[in-house]
Amino acid sequence: MATRSSSNGGALPVVDLTPFFLAVNDDASGATARARATDAVREACMSTGFFRVVSHGVPRELMARALELSAAFFALPDEEKAKVRPAEGSSSAPLPAGYARQPAHSADKNEYLLVFNPKLWLNVYPAEPARFRDALEECYANLTDLGLLIQDILNECMGLPPGFLAEYNADRNFDFLTPLRYFPATSAKETNGICAHEDGNLVTFVLQDDVGGLEVLGSDGWVPAEPVKGTIIANIGDIVQVLSNKKFKSATHRVVRKPGAHRHSLAFFFNLHGDRWVEPLPQFAGNVGEAPRYRGFKYGDYMQLRMRNKTHPPSRPEDVVDITHYAI
Repeated sequence: MATRSSSNGGALPVVDLTPFFLAVNDDASGATARARATDAVREACMSTGFFRVVSHGVPRELMARALELSAAFFALPDEEKAKVRPAEGSSSAPLPAGYARQPAHSADKNEYLLVFNPKLWLNVYPAEPARFRDALEECYANLTDLGLLIQDILNECMGLPPGFLAEYNADRNFDFLTPLRYFPATSAKETNGICAHEDGNLVTFVLQDDVGGLEVLGSDGWVPAEPVKGTIIANIGDIVQVLSNKKFKSATHRVVRKPGAHRHSLAFFFNLHGDRWVEPLPQFAGNVGEAPRYRGFKYGDYMQLRMRNKTHPPSRPEDVVDITHYAI
């Protein structure tokens, strides 16, 4: 079911995933409830690309614990956080696992911890606070499961053959989790936490504290994605926009910093294998008599361009590379 009531966080659609977790859900009422939730996701993806999920299967206690431990980590002295930074030259990855902070000249004002699939043994975990690693790995596993569910729902939303996206995006070694801390605003003009952008992946999930600041661009301007305990914000990324030939929108969003308060969040990026070819699907282009709006590309090539935004951030937001690089 979907709602837009102010008690549920303002204008963001709210999608209840309960029907997808029921042990017995093949009866007519269960099918109707699943169809209603699927329709709500489809509508959200065709308007802003943003929605809020409830009854999502991620324990509320885990979400609160992960955010609390993340805040405790970022509150440590800089020299302690630096111990979680990979040694120079120890990784060939454009963005290695571990702690990092946006450079001073970047328009984005935050610090973060990058966590890859724990099964890859790439991660660098802080010793303190205690059990932070456990919370991160639990979040990673739960959000991976949520990603698989939302991917199946998107498959239905897009009218694709059953299992198409699951097969197309079967490799889970390119996903990553990022706890972030945004610094307080320094003045009325210096409020940018992260510039307006779209995510380059398939779908992103955001857990956030009660400070607020996340905003999505709607048809009438910026809409706050207000914090609501126990809910998760979801947004689709560039991959879905390209596959759907821009029928579904990669959500434009930003973070606005608040004075006198740090903002803490965890973002999980449900990604695609770097060798995958991405282009508008025939169901959204040639088969329906529409010209493709993007030229095809290898996902890894696009990610290299996107990673350069992070490793060598431009001082001007308009110089950031995004999916329009492949627009026709």
